Amino acid sequence: MYSIAASSFFSPKLPKNLPFHNPNRPLFAIVRSSSVAQEIDKSSEERTESLGLKGLEFPAIKGAKRVVLVRHGQSTWNAEGRIQGSSDFSVLTSKGESQAETSRQMLIDDSFDICFSRWPACSSPLRRSKRTAEIIWGAREEEIITDSDMREIDLYSFQGLLKHEGKAKYGEAFRQWQIDAPNFIIDGHYPVRELWARAKSCWDKILVHESKSVLVVAHNAVNQALVATAIGLGTEYFRILLQSNCGVSVLDFTPQPEGGTPSICLNRLNQTPGSPVAGGSSAGRKTSKRIVLVCHGVSESDLESSMPYTGNGPLNMLGNIQAQKIAELLLDLKVNTVVSGTKIASVETADTITKVQEAADCLGADCIPRYVETKQIPDLDVESILTQSKKDAPGLQNLSSGWLNRLEDDVNTSLWDQSGKSWKHLLYELSKGSDQDNVVIAVGHPALHIAMMGHCLNLTKEWLGSFHLNAGSITVIDFPDGPSGRGVIRCINYTAHLGRWSIPITRSTQADEEY
Repeated sequence: MYSIAASSFFSPKLPKNLPFHNPNRPLFAIVRSSSVAQEIDKSSEERTESLGLKGLEFPAIKGAKRVVLVRHGQSTWNAEGRIQGSSDFSVLTSKGESQAETSRQMLIDDSFDICFSRWPACSSPLRRSKRTAEIIWGAREEEIITDSDMREIDLYSFQGLLKHEGKAKYGEAFRQWQIDAPNFIIDGHYPVRELWARAKSCWDKILVHESKSVLVVAHNAVNQALVATAIGLGTEYFRILLQSNCGVSVLDFTPQPEGGTPSICLNRLNQTPGSPVAGGSSAGRKTSKRIVLVCHGVSESDLESSMPYTGNGPLNMLGNIQAQKIAELLLDLKVNTVVSGTKIASVETADTITKVQEAADCLGADCIPRYVETKQIPDLDVESILTQSKKDAPGLQNLSSGWLNRLEDDVNTSLWDQSGKSWKHLLYELSKGSDQDNVVIAVGHPALHIAMMGHCLNLTKEWLGSFHLNAGSITVIDFPDGPSGRGVIRCINYTAHLGRWSIPITRSTQADEEY
């Protein structure tokens, strides 16, 4: 039931003179604005307004590699609300053990060549991560390799404190940790900056390993840093790409013909053992406003289309199943508005969601169905843009990670511009209803949603190949500070609701040539 559908970018170096834990390890940063990347130096006294790392170099690889990241299950200090950092006093709770077992079932049919977990230097392994890895790894005979760089963020004097104790004892420093983590300093250290440096070190070691599929079991902050550094995002993205207990994230690395840094794509973010839309907070903050991006189901004309999902036929049998599964998953939310493009597959998927939502609270004979606003917005149609490509686009069954990178620049420019208009529509819909809860569902083509995620994260069109979405998937974006604030990505390309109609995380070895 929990199989996961599963992939790109980089080039020069890392920031100079940044005050990381190891001052002898220079890092070079690139700042990415909406139009240009500028190489800059930052001294230890300067604020790090942006540390985009799009120019980061990674080791060349010989063949395609997939890395699956898993955060450990709930720990005793998670449950207590205590700051853990890289300390090793907490262990998995019974809930944490259960979450790890669910992750094991989620990954049971997937093959891995190697497993990395966290082991502190010159000390015992962190038990919460190590135990999670042991449960997931199960009866596999291969050794679990451990690495000190995969430990959780070092929080020094904060470690062991309850959150209210940290606030009382450290005052302004604790507030900075909450609202400006990249510039947070404690005991002479910048923890988030040190963490980003460690993440780069982890990738250097993971990528030089010959394995094709790697399982990494680690922690919340370090997994955030691994995801961010892989796709070229700086420390300002800390707490923007969520990692829940036992949440699974997937990164695909594809070798370049000329060698050098591989293409890198975030195939999935935070596929959780439980529902990604049921309650919870975003980076520790409650939110009442949320956008859910829904990729429409497969249509009858998709197999005949030259570009993935650009046919305009009605949903086929699989597409109808996908739409129904999506609607059932979204019952955990009270949806206010459903918007879609005008293509038949998008409209039918949106209609299925709306009908289930409206009937959800009306099981009694005298009940009046709840009204859900629906809209068809032409700006959410991008199919005509995609079909302008003259490239030999991958067919529906071979839609691989980073495929948007293979389209012409003018096609991606048009896609980016159109998606910007679409994103403004969604933010407008989200802004309605003042401070009341507002959940907006947007149904459309995977390429549209990938581009809108880029706008949400304030990226540029060069990142289009850095994300991947499958038909029938959902992506959840929370706005704890409202529509004018930063979006927090709760999950990307979530497909566990599709059950047997989903695709395993790891590719089969037989499909390596097509991958």
